[in-house]
Amino acid sequence: MLAKYIVLFGYFAVLFGIGYFAAGKVKDIKDYYVGGKGLGFWVVAFSSRATGSSAWALLGLTGMGAVFGVYAYWVALGTLAGVAISWFVMSKPFKRLTDQFDSITVPDFLESRFQSGGHLLRGVAATALSLFVMIYVSAQIDATGTAFETFLAWDYFTGAIFGFLVVVAYMSFGGFVAVAWSDVFQGTIMVSGLVLLPFVFFSTVDSPTDVINGLRSIDPTLLSIWGAEGFGWLSVTKITGFLMIGLGYLGSPQLFVRYMSIRSTDEIDRGKWVSVSLTFLMNFSAVTIGILGRYYFTTAGDDPVEVLGNGGQNVLILLVESLLPGILGGLYIAAVLAAIMSTIDSLLVLASSAVARDFYQKILHPDIQDSQLSGFSRKVTLFLALGALLLALTVALVSPSRTIFWFVIFGWSGIAATFCPMIILALFWKSYNSAGALASMISGFVCTPLFKFVFPSIPTYGVYFANVAELFPSFIIALLAGYIATRASIKKR
Repeated sequence: MLAKYIVLFGYFAVLFGIGYFAAGKVKDIKDYYVGGKGLGFWVVAFSSRATGSSAWALLGLTGMGAVFGVYAYWVALGTLAGVAISWFVMSKPFKRLTDQFDSITVPDFLESRFQSGGHLLRGVAATALSLFVMIYVSAQIDATGTAFETFLAWDYFTGAIFGFLVVVAYMSFGGFVAVAWSDVFQGTIMVSGLVLLPFVFFSTVDSPTDVINGLRSIDPTLLSIWGAEGFGWLSVTKITGFLMIGLGYLGSPQLFVRYMSIRSTDEIDRGKWVSVSLTFLMNFSAVTIGILGRYYFTTAGDDPVEVLGNGGQNVLILLVESLLPGILGGLYIAAVLAAIMSTIDSLLVLASSAVARDFYQKILHPDIQDSQLSGFSRKVTLFLALGALLLALTVALVSPSRTIFWFVIFGWSGIAATFCPMIILALFWKSYNSAGALASMISGFVCTPLFKFVFPSIPTYGVYFANVAELFPSFIIALLAGYIATRASIKKR
């Protein structure tokens, strides 16, 4: 146990050092929110992957591998495709336009792109962003408590509060610079931990064939790419839902703000290969770890939820505890915390920009200069962090059976359905206007909870909506709403 604490002390010391160093680099609001638009491709690629992976990959995705077997690789494939399209197709047009408009937030970009009078577009975007980011951040704080509870036998609430305090301390002063550089450090830990653990596991077995035969004896459907139901409409709809998780990479502000921060479009050409490679290594390794854990810890007839925790989300932790000595186990605690904290810090800076920049400065007090906003932004960051902490602790008390994967996915889907269709149309359809953008955002925002909580309860057909999940149908409706509203407003002129 002492070895684990030594490793964690070193990990936190590096984070605080990054925050201290970054604080000296923050001179104005552009530095605080987009790193002065001067970051290199390595930093941006690692930062985007660390932010996009979070506890969802290390705890949620490994748990899916444990519960579903090779069926969960569809999620890894969908996320890989989404990251590739984002970097290869969308990043350069977005970078050029945001540089042209001198945007430092996504609502900045929207107001300039559509030349909209008033601030309705900015206000709707900032409101949606703030709400779903709070849900997303609370899910990560929840994962922090779970990690401390499982690895170190801390009280859940103590762990959640401690992790929250660490993140707020190092990033509130250094802003986006601290976030980006800490993501490089944390992303390195994450990808190393995920890639190395399967090799450690296979060093303990005689042959990979033993694992395959063992999985077949536990449950033959673990080796089926179609899942337990076999090929049919149920499995197809669920596979669609898994693949469409990748849609969230096509315009989510917490990821696209990285394209704003990169030094130039030339850096994007280098960064895209780094980001796609990291995505492949991390997500496919995560599913593999879950499958190996299912083989290692269960036998035929076992309920994986009972053995491996709710949603199987303790499988990574249990494997680490079983296979690795104390100091290496401490590194994996750091990897899990890195996944969580790299997302919390990024999202808090994003939500802070929506409140401080888009509401307070641009709508309520347009006379305030950028140079006067840095101090207020730090206070807003702290206030939003406290709100997310309160939400996480409340959900933990009310819903003890929640899983990290689906808690995160709801926040992820809300942000994606609200912003991604609108960003796609804004980049690639010149006729797209403010009326269409509003229709896209509002419909995506409203449809997410409807497809999450209402449509799955419909008799007979509800199971299909539950399988396909909320993001894909909300995304399609937001695209159609944007197209229809744009065409309608053009005809009126």
